[in-house]
Amino acid sequence: MKTWDERIDEVWDDASGEEVGEETIARIDALAAERGLDDARAQFERAGARDSAGRPAEAVELYRRALALGLDDEHRPQCVIQLASSLRNLGAYDDALAVILAEQERSADGPYRDAVATVHALILASSGKPAQGLSVALLALVPHLPRYHRSMTAYAHEIAELDA
Repeated sequence: MKTWDERIDEVWDDASGEEVGEETIARIDALAAERGLDDARAQFERAGARDSAGRPAEAVELYRRALALGLDDEHRPQCVIQLASSLRNLGAYDDALAVILAEQERSADGPYRDAVATVHALILASSGKPAQGLSVALLALVPHLPRYHRSMTAYAHEIAELDA
């Protein structure tokens, strides 16, 4: 018999490349029900299904619940990133920025640091600060460049000032 995680992965694999709709939400909700309303991971998966189906307001509530219930170190940063992205989609830029900046501080060297920077850049661009967003994106790329770290870092900081 497949584990709960394997069955969750199977639902997401089936939905890959397709528009997520009511069927995917129903399948995720059925699996989440096996773990109950007080299971952080179940609430995270329910949030993700709604987010993927274009229902960010519902997702935000569930992401917040999942975080309050306590997610493991693998899923917590994913949840925070997805929460910030959903808040951005809803136009709640200040809330989105607060969420993503707290995550950036919490896990500056974590495996999701580039994803955090990407969402941070999107939030800034969406909130009318595209130069600052570009700066954040460039600074996230700098460590991956074979050369030019000093000059690209300086350019990124210079560009950010265009929104000031």
